[in-house]
Amino acid sequence: MRHLLAVGDLGRDGIEEVLRLTESFVEVGERKIPKVPALRGRTVVTLFFEESTRTRLSFETAARRLSADTMSFSVATSSVKKGESLRDTVRTIEAMGVDAMVVRHRSAGVPAQVASWVDAAVVNGGDGWHEHPTQALLDCYSVRERRGSLEGLRVAIVGDVKHSRVARSDVAAFSALGAEVTLVAPPTLLPPDLTGWPVTASSDLSGTLVRSDVVIVLRLQRERQEQGLLPSLREYRGRYGLTRERAALLPDDALVLHPGPMNRGVEIDAEVADGPRSLVLRQVTNGVAVRMAVLFLLLGAGAGLGEAAPAILGGAAPRA
Repeated sequence: MRHLLAVGDLGRDGIEEVLRLTESFVEVGERKIPKVPALRGRTVVTLFFEESTRTRLSFETAARRLSADTMSFSVATSSVKKGESLRDTVRTIEAMGVDAMVVRHRSAGVPAQVASWVDAAVVNGGDGWHEHPTQALLDCYSVRERRGSLEGLRVAIVGDVKHSRVARSDVAAFSALGAEVTLVAPPTLLPPDLTGWPVTASSDLSGTLVRSDVVIVLRLQRERQEQGLLPSLREYRGRYGLTRERAALLPDDALVLHPGPMNRGVEIDAEVADGPRSLVLRQVTNGVAVRMAVLFLLLGAGAGLGEAAPAILGGAAPRA
C-alpha cells in the first residue's frame, strides 16, 4: 500500500490487517511511556486546508509515538494567502524531506491529486463529501473491540448522510467486514442516488433503533448545506435526534458512536453522548492507535508484519 485515499484502497484483507496491527498500538498507548522507535528518522506533515481537532492532533500524536518527526501546515499563516497554488505548496513541503502527508481539504479528490504530484505517501484526512478512511477504520475497530466481530451486526448511520464523508467511508468499511448497514435520514439529507451502495435506507428512526446493534450519529453539517434542506433544527431533533427517550429503544448491548464534533441537543442528547453505551471518547483513543497502524504500514516498516510485530514494536504483542 503506497497511499490511503479511500477505504476501497484496502479491501477486506487490508482493513483486517490495519485492525490487527492497531491492537498492538493500543497496547503501546497504555504504556507508561507510549512510544516506540518504529519510524525514527521519518517525517510526517499534516496538510490541513480545513479546520480539525481530532484528526489533526490524532495523526500528529500517532507520528510522534512512532518516533517520527512532524510538521504542521496552517493555511492561515502560509503562502497560500499570497496566492501560491496547491501544487507549488505541496511540492515545496515535499522538498523539505517529507515521507508522508496527511491531507484534509474541503474539495473532494484533492488528496488523490496531491498523491499524483509527490513521491511521499499520502493519507486522506477527509476530502469534501468524499471519504474519511481512517475515521471508518477507527469506528470499525472501536466496535470490534467491544463486540469481537462485525459479521452480521446491524449498523444504523443516522443524520446528515448527504454531506458526510464519514458516512461514505463507514458504509464501505462496515459492509466489507460483514455488517448490515441502514441509513436513516430525511430524504433531503440522503444522497440523491444510492445505486451501488450496499445499504438500505429508512426515514423511521425509532423502528430502526429497536433492531440496531450499533448507531453512528452524524453531525448536522450546516456549513456544507444548501438552503432549505431542513425546516428547523427543532424539527430535525424531533424526528432524527438520538434523544434519551429514543436511545432507550436500543437493545441492551447496543453501542453509540459519533465522529465529532457533536451538536449536543441537536443530533444527540448529552445524556446519550456521555452514557454507558457511548464509545465517543474511546473512538478518540483508538483513533491514535489506528493512525499509528496506517503510518507504520505506509512508510514501509509494517509490510509483511506477521510474527515480527512484537520485536518491531519493542515488545508489544497483539491482545487476544
